[in-house]
Amino acid sequence: MARPLAELVRPAHTAIVTQECQEAVVGTNAGLAALAEEAQREAIPNIARLLPVARAAGVSVIHCVVTRRADGRGSNHNAALFAYGAKTLSAEPGSHGASVVPELGPERSDLVLTRLHGLGPMCGTDLDSVLRNLGVTTIVPVGVSLNVAIPNFVMDAVNKSYDVVLPGDGVAGIPTDYGQAVLKNTLSLLSTVVTTDDLIEIWS
Repeated sequence: MARPLAELVRPAHTAIVTQECQEAVVGTNAGLAALAEEAQREAIPNIARLLPVARAAGVSVIHCVVTRRADGRGSNHNAALFAYGAKTLSAEPGSHGASVVPELGPERSDLVLTRLHGLGPMCGTDLDSVLRNLGVTTIVPVGVSLNVAIPNFVMDAVNKSYDVVLPGDGVAGIPTDYGQAVLKNTLSLLSTVVTTDDLIEIWS
């Protein structure tokens, strides 16, 4: 029997994890312009509404960003996606492109984790250990993209026995219809799909 949403997202054991909500990916001069435009249409504004409410309620906020050295050392080279990213994304460690978009923070209480490799934060960072140190059992993933990183993240989280609550209007992919199909046909089987307003109501 499914647990009530309010129980699943109790602040003491819940973390919002933003995925690649950074300048190089969803910012004003992002390398992936179509994805950035789609994210800015709905997901980023909704995340910006959600985070202050979450912080005030005591929910942990963790930002996961991807970086790539100019020489590519340490990054993946084993899929077409990485070759495309090398040409379009400017996200060297410490650069503007590697920074969280300002409308999302980071605030003093937030944590920022950086990865150099992989398709998602559970593989490429210390996220799992950090979440366990915080006592987190429920992850609320937001950000991009529904094409690759968000499904990868959700599956990794489920495989590690976390509960996943996914605000469907706080994630984005391209084209829009494809992203919605992933939500409906895949992620709804692995997570509890909700809206931003559902979470704001509970945490308020």
